[in-house]
Amino acid sequence: MKHTQKPTAGRIGWHSLLLLTLLSSGLVQAELAVDRTTATVQDRAGILRRPAIAAVKPVLAEGIDNVVLPLQDVDFRRGPDGAGRVLVSLASSQVGVDVHQQGNKLVVDFLKTSLSEGLRRRLDVTDFGTPVQSVSTSQVGDRVRMVVEARGRWEHSAYQTDKQFVLELREPKVDPNKLTQGPGYAGEKLTLNFQNIEVRSLLQVIADFTNFNIVSSDTVTGNVTLRLKDVPWDQALDIILQAKGLGMRKTGNVIWVAPKDEIAAREKQEFEAKAALQTLEPVRTQSFQMNYAKAVDIASQLRGEVLGQQGTSVTAAGARLLSPRGSAVPEPRTNQLFVTDIPSRLEAVQDLIKKLDIPVRQVMIEARIVEASDTFGRSLGVKLGGSDLRGIRGGDAGYSIGGGNRAAFGGSYDAVSATTLERANALTSANTQFVNLPALAIGTTTPPAFALSLFSPTANRFLDLEISALQADGKGKVVASPRVITADQTQAEIEQGVDIPYQAAAGVTGATTVQFRKASLRLTVTPQITPDGGIILNVEVAKDTPGTVYNGGVAINTKRVKTNVLVENGGTVVIGGIFSSTEQEDINKVPLLGDIPIAGNLFKNRTLKTEKTELLVFLTPRTLSDVITTAR
Repeated sequence: MKHTQKPTAGRIGWHSLLLLTLLSSGLVQAELAVDRTTATVQDRAGILRRPAIAAVKPVLAEGIDNVVLPLQDVDFRRGPDGAGRVLVSLASSQVGVDVHQQGNKLVVDFLKTSLSEGLRRRLDVTDFGTPVQSVSTSQVGDRVRMVVEARGRWEHSAYQTDKQFVLELREPKVDPNKLTQGPGYAGEKLTLNFQNIEVRSLLQVIADFTNFNIVSSDTVTGNVTLRLKDVPWDQALDIILQAKGLGMRKTGNVIWVAPKDEIAAREKQEFEAKAALQTLEPVRTQSFQMNYAKAVDIASQLRGEVLGQQGTSVTAAGARLLSPRGSAVPEPRTNQLFVTDIPSRLEAVQDLIKKLDIPVRQVMIEARIVEASDTFGRSLGVKLGGSDLRGIRGGDAGYSIGGGNRAAFGGSYDAVSATTLERANALTSANTQFVNLPALAIGTTTPPAFALSLFSPTANRFLDLEISALQADGKGKVVASPRVITADQTQAEIEQGVDIPYQAAAGVTGATTVQFRKASLRLTVTPQITPDGGIILNVEVAKDTPGTVYNGGVAINTKRVKTNVLVENGGTVVIGGIFSSTEQEDINKVPLLGDIPIAGNLFKNRTLKTEKTELLVFLTPRTLSDVITTAR
């Protein structure tokens, strides 16, 4: 048996394509494709040992048969603060994504996806001024690989919203008091070996090594003995400062070193000076036009107001963003906000409004309430009677009971109606209750009957038998699917039903009034979108239907579920279900006679009922785009 293994490669533009085929015998076959010309090279020894091997047709990426979903689009945009965003449109929200870093590159694999020829490209995004230099996409086996090349220092984050995958690269935040940016210590390594050296002299050595300007306070004194080998210089400086209880503050390329208490006192003086300046600094007024948020709500947040227990606004301590001299006045008619404060606070207010005045993400929640029922019923009964018409016709209706004694049983003891037996004549007497155990109705269906009459040769004595039987099967399925769209963390409710009127006594006079009871299908839900794209649902689903009607009103059959559940975007979850099964068997019989084997069935009726119902409630939440396009 011959085994081959072929690497898959794609051709972009006019580049060459090299395919290698490794055979089980060690034979290597190479195919070099340049433009549309193909050259085949084989190992000569392999050809001499084996018959000639047919040329292998190149396997291109577009020929893969097991590709599940296509990649829709790849785009690049510049985000806030100079961040680079790679936007990938997926065919489904269930596509698996693998992100890993290789040096200064980020490699993103989209599992079980395919890439069209138009998207197999390299995007040069250097001109955008972001850490991202290029974005390359290609087909690798049954996955699409995207390679993002970056420069300098950067950090990344990746998240997925519905069918869009977003990869963001941005420069790390700069700590002005950190000697080298990034995690840990990244300074050039040095070796220090001193015995009882002054701290000032040691700081001078570090300043000469790093080309930083170091200013020492007059209170920096003392000696230190240390031996450090191949230690980053910023770590060595931290060790020296911690050993002597010193601190530092960095401004540009100047480092100020002083005892920690002195630095804290200096910063306190600066803060007090700024606070004093705020009481003297002139204020100005700036207007802000709200687009999505309400100006009244933003004004309350700037003033630090929260809702109290009595529904009134209460100012929370420490929550006020405005200065003591600042004020915020909302204009509900135009949805504008007028803020009066010092310039530094106005800048903070503007930054806060940019973060708060954004469109709220929306969620569509679809609930499916499936109610299935399966009923079965069987009923079997008899009517048994007899008629003796001899007395009515002038004869002797008696029967010998022994010893020359006779007993008369004239009349009719028939439980079978004349209509059933079609015995309508003047000599037919009225119905009597002899054995009257017919089959019972199941639901609204009356059981059919079969009657048989046995009579004497003179047709004056009758034995009547009526057998009634009914078997009923019923299956039903009720599906209700309410849907509602609401904003993130905003409660929504949708309801459909009927108000059922009933009479109720009112007051001491007992006068009746008409009141209403509601039987409806209701969905109440409050969604919350999590940072990773999931959706937390606080949901209540109720399905009420009219039940039995009584003199005082009507009963309501209630089915309700209330829960809090976390669901992935676009996923479906069963939040609850009820299964009920009822089996009932009723037997009515004549004592003793009904217990006789076989013949006892003529003196009893039997009813069997089986009812099964099942209720399931499904929920499917989906996040919507920021803007919903309306149909025209």
